[in-house]
Amino acid sequence: MKDLLKGNLVHLSAVDPEEVSKHFSEWDRDSEYKRLLDTSAPRLHSVKATKTWLEKELGELGDTLYWFTIRSAADNQLLGDIVLDVTEWNVRDSFVGIGIGPRDFWGKGYGTEAMQLILQYAFTELNLRRVTLTVFEYNQRGIRSYEKAGFRHEGRQRQRLLREGKRWDMLYMGILKEDWSKQHDHPQPT
Repeated sequence: MKDLLKGNLVHLSAVDPEEVSKHFSEWDRDSEYKRLLDTSAPRLHSVKATKTWLEKELGELGDTLYWFTIRSAADNQLLGDIVLDVTEWNVRDSFVGIGIGPRDFWGKGYGTEAMQLILQYAFTELNLRRVTLTVFEYNQRGIRSYEKAGFRHEGRQRQRLLREGKRWDMLYMGILKEDWSKQHDHPQPT
């Protein structure tokens, strides 16, 4: 059997708060990274505060949050994280979020492959029906990556975000299990 969490460029692994907190604190100092990641005004957090937050989050994962680090397949370097949040088990719906920290790895396929791995996990292991994400309209690199992974545009929230005095839309993208299965020649169970 193929290892679901390994690709050619990256593999997904467990989150280690000790290691990850150092990297998150470093990446959070990059304002472009922060502006691609979330709607909040950027804040700086110490390694200790980040570690405390990570430990709390990991302690509350339950059966709805599947959180992995993204590592380079070549040298096991920590590149970022990806999280799958099952928002409604009864309809098998989830939300995915991803972040690649080091700029040297942006735009080179690492995020796309990590997304493809988490989609395979979502649809073949968790038996989910839909995976949704949000992306800011100014993140064209991210939009292209999500389209390559099979996501389709499903909507937009107009003027959702304020950045440097300008309003930007937040886009909603999603992929259904049957669309993913067709793309990867996986027959649907009957």
